[in-house]
Amino acid sequence: MAISETTGHGPNEPRVVLVRHGETEWSRTGQHTGRTDIPLSQAGEYKAQLVGDALAGIPFGLVLSSPLGRARETARLAGFSNAQPDPDLLEWDYGGYEGITSAEIIERRGSPWTIWTDGVPPGETPGESAGDVSIRAQSICDRIEPVLEAGGKVLLFSHGHFLRALAARWLGLEVKDGSLLALDTASISSLGFEHGRRVITGWNRVPGR
Repeated sequence: MAISETTGHGPNEPRVVLVRHGETEWSRTGQHTGRTDIPLSQAGEYKAQLVGDALAGIPFGLVLSSPLGRARETARLAGFSNAQPDPDLLEWDYGGYEGITSAEIIERRGSPWTIWTDGVPPGETPGESAGDVSIRAQSICDRIEPVLEAGGKVLLFSHGHFLRALAARWLGLEVKDGSLLALDTASISSLGFEHGRRVITGWNRVPGR
């Protein structure tokens, strides 16, 4: 079932649709990709088009995208070339951990590690803290609020870690709680309201899978 077939006016109506960009070579190999502008792979381009099929016909009042090419190209291939770039939708800045995998980071540190709680330690090129990402996520929530209050829908094209952090903040949780929300490339998720409370109405749906 296409997302466009589930957007009526019931209590679980999606109001904010989140799209993680399509596959890149670095996402395929598990390398942390923050601000490096890696292009979509051929598979990523194909899946971006499937995202467009799933979203066809939904009247979005606001469409935003991370300024990075992999997100903007996903938006374009999905049929949303009008997406407005917003730097607050950029991926987590991994600093000195850019381009390497979690396994390599753990080997370098000699101890368990996760970006959600450990960040980038002193001695490495500084990146963003969870607090930094939380500020950006809240900024997005503030920007889309007028559209939602007017009854409109919002579409956001962004990145894995940031969208997970954004969903956590939408729910009133801490950014680190985004670690509980796995998110694949070219996936569609949605946020909304139930009985006046912010909820997740759909998560990590990959068209064609």
